[in-house]
Parts: sequence; structure tokens; C-alpha cells
Amino acid sequence: MKKESDPAELQAVADMLKAIAHPVRLCIVRGLWQNGCCNVTHMQQCLGVPQSTVSQHLARLRQAGIIEGRRRGLEICYQLRSKKTEALMACLFSPAVERKEEPLS
Repeated sequence: MKKESDPAELQAVADMLKAIAHPVRLCIVRGLWQNGCCNVTHMQQCLGVPQSTVSQHLARLRQAGIIEGRRRGLEICYQLRSKKTEALMACLFSPAVERKEEPLS
């Protein structure tokens, strides 16, 4: 195991994982990864939770730098902000790639 890890980088990744480590927030991030831009009303309908709950979770994800909102007329459309988050979602939710196991010698 390498010991060349940057403590600041490890802390940033740990903070990102903490921010998405809630079923509702994970569902929001997964939905944004799969569908791109989405507004609060649509998220609320998909999740089946109150608008205030969605807004609280969005605030936590914004504070963590995972999502960003862009105003479109009267609504705000949320989207993923970082390629790291997209890569994490791909690891978690893409079909597993089968690999051939090599026997240990």
C-alpha cells in the first residue's frame, strides 16, 4: 500500500462520501448522474418526500460541492458539479464488468 497519499485529498473524498451517505441524497445524486439536470419539483415527485426535505438535502449536497444549481427562468435546475462524483456513481451503479480471475501462485 502506498503511503504517498495526500491527506487533504483523502479528507475531500471522505467528505464527499459522507455527504452522499444518506438514501435520499444518494438517490438525488444517482438521478442527476443518470438524467442530468433536474428541478426540485421533479425530484420531490420522484422521491415522494416533502419539498422542504428535498431542499434540505440539496443544501447539504451544494455545501459539499457535489451539485450546483443554475437558474432557468423561475426554477433552479440542479446538476452534478464534479467528474469525481460522476466516476463514483459509475462505479456504484454501472453493471459490473466481469473479469477473469487469475489464480494466485
